[in-house]
Amino acid sequence: MIEDYAAIDLEMTGLCAKTDRILEVGAVRVRKGKVEDTFSALIRQQGKIPEEVTNLTGITEEMAASGAELDEALEAFFLFVGEEVLVGQNIIFDYSFLKQWAVNHNYPFERKAVDTLKLARKFLPEGEKKNLENLCRYFQIERQNAHRALDDALETAEVFEKLKEVYGKGNEEAFEPKPLQYRAKKQSPATPLQISRLKKYAAHYPAELPENFEGMTKSQASRLTDRLIAVYGKLP
Repeated sequence: MIEDYAAIDLEMTGLCAKTDRILEVGAVRVRKGKVEDTFSALIRQQGKIPEEVTNLTGITEEMAASGAELDEALEAFFLFVGEEVLVGQNIIFDYSFLKQWAVNHNYPFERKAVDTLKLARKFLPEGEKKNLENLCRYFQIERQNAHRALDDALETAEVFEKLKEVYGKGNEEAFEPKPLQYRAKKQSPATPLQISRLKKYAAHYPAELPENFEGMTKSQASRLTDRLIAVYGKLP
């Protein structure tokens, strides 16, 4: 079973890698089952942070305003994790956001990983909840700063070590890293013409545009324009 890996966790503004944004990234480099180094970055946002996300994570717009730019943060994140095997709680969710950024930037990012959620579902009693909070309770791991990326990554590493300790012997195959599979299509930024048209709609009609509409992808801007045409008709 692996002893060297990077446990990762991301916080996002929503559930869809194609439309929502990465809010925070955290990673823990583990060597021989022990934490060797950590990485954490809060990311400056182009739009508002949903209230429910702030309530869950404690991350406010004021906090994010002092964060790093997304590209800068993820370039540093990828440098930190290198070619490590990844470990994460429901890791395909985090991977989908990382993969979407990687595809958008022509960055090769294929990894093998171990998912603590899948291991918990395989080995823990059926009545036990398998989210990170309950896994920490089950293994008597102290939980601090829940839903902050670095803290969750640290706790995920602890959960993984506990899973290996309790269930690993005789079940080595279940702990083998598997290739992560997520298909992402490259997203191009909205063109100046698309942005100009959206601004004209806002000027001519009582159309409310998203706060970060200038940061839309080409397909997002196209869908929004189609909705505005359906409501208001074509521009004069």
